[in-house]
Formats: sequence, structure tokens, C-alpha cells
Amino acid sequence: MHAHSPRTRHRSRHRTFFALVTAGAAVLALPLSGCAPAASPASDSTIAIVTGDVPNQDAIALPGEPDELIDRAVASLPAMAKAALERSGVPGMAIAVVHGDRVVFAEGYGVREAGGSDPVTADTVFQVASVSKPLSATGVAAAIGRSDGALGWDTPIHELLPNFAFSDALVTENATVGDAFSHRTGLGTGAGDDLEDLGFDRATILERLRLQPLDTFRSSYHYSNFGLTVGAEAVAASRGESWQQLMSELVFEPLGMTSTSTLHDDYLGRADRAVLHAFEDGAFVAKYDRDPDPEAPAGGVSSSVNDLAKWLRLLLAGGEFDGAQLVDQAALAQAMTPQVVSGTGPGLDGRPSHYGFGFNASPQVGGRMAISHSGAFVLGAATNFQVVPSLDLGIVVLTNGAPVGLPEAVTATFLDEVQYGASARDWVSDAAGFFAGYTVPTGDLVGETRPGNADAPPAAAALVGTYDNAYFGELRVEETEAGPVARLGAGLGTELALEPWNGAVFAYEPSSESAPWGSVASATFGFDGGDATKASTLKLSSFDDFGLATWTRRD
Repeated sequence: MHAHSPRTRHRSRHRTFFALVTAGAAVLALPLSGCAPAASPASDSTIAIVTGDVPNQDAIALPGEPDELIDRAVASLPAMAKAALERSGVPGMAIAVVHGDRVVFAEGYGVREAGGSDPVTADTVFQVASVSKPLSATGVAAAIGRSDGALGWDTPIHELLPNFAFSDALVTENATVGDAFSHRTGLGTGAGDDLEDLGFDRATILERLRLQPLDTFRSSYHYSNFGLTVGAEAVAASRGESWQQLMSELVFEPLGMTSTSTLHDDYLGRADRAVLHAFEDGAFVAKYDRDPDPEAPAGGVSSSVNDLAKWLRLLLAGGEFDGAQLVDQAALAQAMTPQVVSGTGPGLDGRPSHYGFGFNASPQVGGRMAISHSGAFVLGAATNFQVVPSLDLGIVVLTNGAPVGLPEAVTATFLDEVQYGASARDWVSDAAGFFAGYTVPTGDLVGETRPGNADAPPAAAALVGTYDNAYFGELRVEETEAGPVARLGAGLGTELALEPWNGAVFAYEPSSESAPWGSVASATFGFDGGDATKASTLKLSSFDDFGLATWTRRD
């Protein structure tokens, strides 16, 4: 999904079970070869199964001829999409479907900006957020195919970026491009995102990752934007070019994706551009610009569904497009194959999820593998694509609203219609519940009330000064007419107003991709030796996920 991706956040899960077939327990296995997409009718007491070349290719048979089912599902898309858009409140959405190496559907709905009249079309450019990751993996696979064996998913990062380091020398020595693209270096979810929120550039963020603590190497999975970005930068370095140059040369230009870029300025320069809409106080509002250039390989691509449909055709054709092999088939297949377990549960009855190199790769209810990814910017974008190789079918959905599950609901409903003849659940409602955590305010003071008997705050003179932090850099506390403020980040460009809370604890309202509307957190000043005339430290709780957010006074 951030997000994540979308970014990983705690959110409740509602467990609901749907019996798609409730007839007798017997299962009829039909001897069809080559993963045939349809089986002969089963009796009322059996479920028809399509068998593949090996048992783990077997799947529940489709309820009809594949082409007819896909045509029917495509025909239902406009009405379904309009209804889903209206129910969600998201301003605009675009959808494309590919099948049989053809674009069989490409349309837009709603408007590019709430309150405006410019319509979304299949050519409207959206920020795709973490759908950038599988696009970037495609670029790496293309680079591998052109390296004459010098580059692979198993190439160590340090061989390509000798100055880059993790906090553990063993990981620095052994982490590969594939480890970075499968989120198993040990970097935590969100590592580096906090620096991006503060305006730091890619080079600064990657250099400071050496200060980040690590979980166990290769046996842990943590979705990491800048972990993946390290791998992409290593591949670009192997070719002596920038990441944008690599993607343009190996992916966008060969596919004719003329509206696609990894540069934020290119997105801002598009005339037909969807504006971001955050979800605040129950409504979608166009208030923010989200510049993802620092994490471009992980979340910086902007594109249209017409452009992305060409990419889906490439994926389904094993790296081939219009008769030319543009991407190495074996390297692309590795990327689209499960490499790590990315999730389990919620119990023994829950299917696990898997991640390849930049792609999600997990079985659907009916047994068919789906290759997918979601993208999410809390500041106003949500996207999803899914391809089902055994059906030679793919769908991509782009929206200009914060993550409320809309693109996932549309792709799931469409694929349900194809595979089962009906939607398995109310995906718009259920997906909204699954994604609710993304827009919930964060911070240790959310929902709290200042103590009625709060201690008086220290004098402003005791707080004013310059504070240092190896990871976050310099911070200055200054006195203003409205009270003390903390300035930090690149160029000290982020300002946090500090409101008295209880003694040396102050409240502030962070606002960023990591801190949705309504977030409130604590800033705590420390005093050495009981000296109340001069604070020695300052801790900002909203930045302290990894224990790095304590600044020490310099003067």
C-alpha cells in the first residue's frame, strides 16, 4: 500500500466469511492440462476444479467462458465505478483493463479537483504512490537483462554503492538488490520517511540510514520506502545514470508511456493532472502538494491509466511488448514471484500474503495467483493494480483521494465478477474499514485533555537555543509573540508551535504524510541536574518511532 504503500498503520480487521458454493462437500477434479480457464459443468453436489500442470496451479473453475465473463465484467464497470466513486466521496478515478494483449477498457470518472469541472479521463495524470515500486522493479529487471550477467537481484548493494552503509556491518556486506526490493534488509517500516517529511533530499536520507536500528536480516519483513530506494539507486549507479534516466530509457520510452515520469516537477507541469485530496474532518480537500522525489523509486511515479495499461500488457506478456522483448523474462518472473512472507493470519484459517521484488504475489480465493500492488498518500492519492496471469487479465485504478480503499474495492469487485459471477462482499464498505487507520490522527496526545492541575511551563528563556541530533539534524527553539516554536528539518523549514501542556511537556500538531489531520504529540524538555534555567534536551514523540528523536542542546 504508504502504502504503502502504502505506510503500515495499525487498523482493525473485520472477519467475515462468504460461502460462494454451499453444495455438498465432494470436489470434482477435472483432468484439464495447461491451466485451462474453464471446466465442464459439475453436478449439484460438487465444485468444478481446473487442474494445471502441477497441483499448485489448480483453481476453482470459472462459471462460464472466460472471454464472455470478462466482457460482462467490463460492461458492468462504468455503473459500478460511478456508484463506488459516489459512495466513497473521492473526487476522481480512472480505470483501465487489459486482456489478451489488448486494452479493452479505459475511462475516467469524476473531476480532477473537487469543486471544479475538469473531468478525469484515461489520459489524466495521477501520482501513483507505491505502484511506483513494481514499475521500478520492472526497470531493474530490464537493467539486469542488459548487463551481460554483471547485475542480478542477488548483486550486493555495497558493490554498486560502496559508500552506503547500514548500522550492521554484516548487512552492509551482504544485503542485495533483491533484499532491498523485498523489504527484508531489517530496516523498519517508515525508516527515512520521517526525514522526507522534514524536507531532506534523497542523498541525505540514504546517508543517515546508517543510524537506523535493524531487525533481523532476511528473516523479517518491514515495508520500507527508502530500503527499496537504496536498491534502485544501486542499480542506477551500476549504469552510471540517474534513476529517472534509467526508467525513461528502459521502461517509459520503449513502452511509449509519454505521460509518465519519476520527477515531481513533470507531474506539476502536466495540463491534465489530478490534484491530491486529503481526508479531513469527513471531507476530501485539495490542500497539499506531495513531493516524493526523495523516494522516487518507491513512490515518485506519476502516470495515466492509458500509459499504465501498456505496462500491464508487458507484465502479462513476460516482458514482451509489440513483438519486442523489452524486459528480461527471467528477471521479471523473479520479481513477480513470492520471495518473502509479508503477512499471516489473522489466524490459522487466514491465507498468508507474499511479496516478490517490488510486487505483491498472493493467491486469491479461487486459487489463482494475483500479482498486485497498492499505493497511498495520506495527503491525497490512492491506487491499485492487479494482474491474474492465468486469465491474461489486468486492471489498474488510480484515484485522487486519500486512501479509503476505493481502488482496491473496484479491482476486487471486478475480479470477483470475472471469477465467481458476483461480488463476494460489499468491497466499498469493507475496504473503507480496512483502510480506516491510514487517515486516523497520530500522536500520544490525540484525544487527551490538558490536565486541570497542570504545572506551569518553564520560562521561555530556559527553552530557547540550538539543539543537535545526528539523525534529524539541527533544531532551534525560538520565542515568538505567540509562544515558543521549534524549527527543524532541511533549512529549518518545518515549524512546530509548542503549546503548554504540563510543566516541561508541550503539545504540538505535526502535519505531514506520516501525521494526518488532527495529529497531536508531545514535546518534552529535559533539564540536567535540576537546573531549571536551561533545558538540556528536547524529545519530539511523533518522530521517535525508532528511538532517534532526542535532541541535545548545543548552546
